[in-house]
Amino acid sequence: MAKTNPFQFMQQVRSETAKVTWPNRREVLLTTVMVFIMATLTAVFFFLVDLVIRNGLSALLSLFG
Repeated sequence: MAKTNPFQFMQQVRSETAKVTWPNRREVLLTTVMVFIMATLTAVFFFLVDLVIRNGLSALLSLFG
């Protein structure tokens, strides 16, 4: 691995950073909203799964108790 001095390293970092395609405001807003929607849907899904499992176990245990 070739060694570079800190000045060359910073130049390389700047060069690579210039190649990055940064998202615009609309893209950031859209992806943020999508993340919140997916998080909400996931939370509702796991809540419903938990509810079904809890009620099923309660019904099963009430048969033996």
